Amino acid sequence: MTWCELGPFTVFDVETTGMSPVYDRIVEIAALRIDKDGRKSRFSALVNPGRRIPAAAVRVHHITEQMVADAPFFDRVGADFLSFAAGTTLVAHNAKFDLGFLQESCVRSGLDIWEGKVLDTLRLVRSTHPGLPSYKLQDLRITLDLKCGNGVAHRAGSDVEWTAVLLEKTLTALIAANTKVTC
Repeated sequence: MTWCELGPFTVFDVETTGMSPVYDRIVEIAALRIDKDGRKSRFSALVNPGRRIPAAAVRVHHITEQMVADAPFFDRVGADFLSFAAGTTLVAHNAKFDLGFLQESCVRSGLDIWEGKVLDTLRLVRSTHPGLPSYKLQDLRITLDLKCGNGVAHRAGSDVEWTAVLLEKTLTALIAANTKVTC
């Protein structure tokens, strides 16, 4: 069995105006759908948050107000994303953060919330690689040599690619160890 046969998966990431799903907003969402046969498709969109993006957030993800000024609002992007991810297991690194923003944004926009399965690569990597000094995605890129191009850290598209490689690495390790894996 290969790791992708446990899917299908939609690895996703959001960039936001801050840390609170209630008070802050999504400014970018990206996803990589991996079907059971290994076929991949991508989703990426900037999102107009309808508010100012604090300088501290811009310093992290480098998404400026000018970049999102003409972008669609979440109600349109969210509907497209939910359609893209339908029938899959959502995967994120520190899924509580990304899923919190997704759910809160869906409620605020009058969209159905995600009711499907969710898998957190943070929890997976802690079980397959215990005792690492850090489990932040950007640190794991170096520690576990996650190779997948020259993306920009803290941009949703790049973080999704690294998370997908991490998903493959951890699920492959669990399969090799004959650990029962259900997704």
